[in-house]
Amino acid sequence: MKASVQGLNPELTAAIIGTLREPIIILDENLRVIVASRAFYNTFKVEFEDISGTKFYDLGNGEWSIPSLRTLLEQIIPEKTAVEGYEVEHTFERLGLRTMLINARQIQFDDKHRSVFLSISDITDLRKTQRDKEKLMAQKDTLLKEMRHRIANSLQLIASIILLKAGSVKSEESRLHLEDAHDRILSIATVQRNLDPTGEDSQVPMTEYLKTLCASVAKTMIGGRKPITIKVTGDSGTAMPDDAIGIGLITTELVINALKHAFPKGEGAVTVTYESQDTGWKLDIGDDGIGLPTEEMSNREGLGTSIVESLVNQLNAGIRRESSSRGTMISVTYPAGTAKTA
Repeated sequence: MKASVQGLNPELTAAIIGTLREPIIILDENLRVIVASRAFYNTFKVEFEDISGTKFYDLGNGEWSIPSLRTLLEQIIPEKTAVEGYEVEHTFERLGLRTMLINARQIQFDDKHRSVFLSISDITDLRKTQRDKEKLMAQKDTLLKEMRHRIANSLQLIASIILLKAGSVKSEESRLHLEDAHDRILSIATVQRNLDPTGEDSQVPMTEYLKTLCASVAKTMIGGRKPITIKVTGDSGTAMPDDAIGIGLITTELVINALKHAFPKGEGAVTVTYESQDTGWKLDIGDDGIGLPTEEMSNREGLGTSIVESLVNQLNAGIRRESSSRGTMISVTYPAGTAKTA
């Protein structure tokens, strides 16, 4: 460790290099080893006598003669460049396959002598941990998708059974309750089936998500039987999965409600708009149906209204309803202070 870097006191050189805990090498202008840290000797199982004065590419019987790395190092002094975070994967005779992170730059102690300061970090275990984590996350996403798919299928089956039961009961009140239960279960199944975020803390693209939801609702409730359309527009805003589920349930509940009640003549249009900003988001769901009088809008206390208001509260959002003979518009806005409850 007492080799001298040209222009620098040998004892000071040894003291500085000896304090470093990662593999460090200082090379001369010809890329020959002047001095290295103890961490380098320990990591690569070599002794100072074996590498002193040796060209970097000849270390370990030529193990470091990696063409791309050699090109980079040879440019450092003449072109005054630096190597930052260069990652190389290489098989070493004594260590096996390793992944190394290399940083290098020129150092100059006087007008005549220039050297290369080279740090080599073994990140093999770190990269393995990252790959293992990515693999586990992929497995988690696969299992989560499968679980959602199975839940959606089970809910779809339950909804179908309830609808069959509704067709066989004699009580009109019981039939309506069963049909309502069918619609709610179908709404949850649709939201579960189409929620497909991937990765840790992943964001759901809301406009695309709502388009998929509304397409599923339209296929189930409209098909080709009625001249009713559902149009979804919005920006590129995203939401976390939990918020996306709440927004999705509100959307399906209000869209289904519009399809059931807004168009007694069997024709019309439903619009869904999602807009986001840094401070919040807004969801508008409107139709050009028959509408409801203001007092009836204010006094509605049905199951659907209770469900929507509960979901809105869970999202810390606010809701505003407007209705006339030209149709109905319901706006859900986050945060709640930006919307007034009608």
